[in-house]
Amino acid sequence: MKLSDGFDARRLRPKGPSNWRFRFGAAIAALLATLGVLLAMAGAASLLGRPPALGELNATPLGSAIILAVGLVVLLLGVWLWRRCRRRARQSLELAMAPHLMKKHD
Repeated sequence: MKLSDGFDARRLRPKGPSNWRFRFGAAIAALLATLGVLLAMAGAASLLGRPPALGELNATPLGSAIILAVGLVVLLLGVWLWRRCRRRARQSLELAMAPHLMKKHD
C-alpha cells in the first residue's frame, strides 16, 4: 500500500533566508575586486615608468609598490568575499538529507 498522502517534497528543502543579502555581498565583493585591479594596475604602471596615475600618491617607487600591494590585497579580499557569498547563496538549494542516505560513488 502506498502512503503518499502526507508526503510533501518541499519539506526536504530547508526554508532558508532570502538570497538578497548574498547578492548584495557579491556585488560589493565585485566592486572591491574591480577597485583592487585598478589600484594594482596604477601601481604597476607607475613602477614600469609610466606617468603616475594617482598624482603625488605614487610618484615615488616606494609609493608605487605600496599602491600595488594594497591593490593586490583588495583584489584578493574581493575575490575571497565573492566566492564565499556565492557558496553561501547556493548552499540553501541542497537537500537536507543525511550523507549516509545518499548514493555511494566508489
